[in-house]
Amino acid sequence: MKNNYIDHGNSFDWGKASENYAKYRDIYPEKMYDEFHRLGFAHKGERSLDIGTGTGVIPRFTAHFGGELYGIDIAENQVKKACELSEGLYINYRVGTAESIPFSDSFFDAVSAVQCWRYFDKEKAVPEIRRVLKTGGIFIIAYMQWLPKELKIIDESLKLVKKFNPSWDCFGDRIDVSNSTLQLDGFKKKEFLEFDCDIPFTYDSWNGRMTACRGIEATLSKQETESFSKEHLELLKEITKDNFTLKHQIAIFCFEKIQED
Repeated sequence: MKNNYIDHGNSFDWGKASENYAKYRDIYPEKMYDEFHRLGFAHKGERSLDIGTGTGVIPRFTAHFGGELYGIDIAENQVKKACELSEGLYINYRVGTAESIPFSDSFFDAVSAVQCWRYFDKEKAVPEIRRVLKTGGIFIIAYMQWLPKELKIIDESLKLVKKFNPSWDCFGDRIDVSNSTLQLDGFKKKEFLEFDCDIPFTYDSWNGRMTACRGIEATLSKQETESFSKEHLELLKEITKDNFTLKHQIAIFCFEKIQED
């Protein structure tokens, strides 16, 4: 995958990080899933789609709500891992992109894009999302932001990623939901909200989380990734005790599809 606005146009492949992504990236707080459901995602008797689903974290952790769930991702390895992790759950996964969603018109009641909206071609993705949504259906964009300006552990970890991959964009600033000007053609704002959450980590889980980020395993060679992991673990042991929590910001933007003229 390549995006001229991310990492100075350097390519990356989430499929290379599928194993560690599955092991270390399902760290969203329960409150986020509850907010998704309150806003209209994963309702019983309705169809909900997660685009850029990765290893299916969003569908897997909202399946208990009882909705009919779907997920698409551009990386075939991610989709394979999502299917493996969703064994026993009724979730339909396909390889696909936000710019060409492989479902029919007005098929879904809700669509989500979590941690992935930056990667899409918005001029193509927004009309596609409108196409597959029913009128009145909801579209959720969400982020979980690490906060390096507020926490030393995160700051030092991100600096080390930049050492190994200087082109990496870490996206570390808080999102100001209250002053957001985000607008989408054919949608009206339903609700924007944000909250902080403390996520527990160990040396191993935080190192795995950082290794599975776009700047390391999705981009670098296996040898470079192993070197990063070794140096990162050494860094963590110098600056913190094992078993710690790191504050993150959850930002959620919910839109409703309006009637076409």
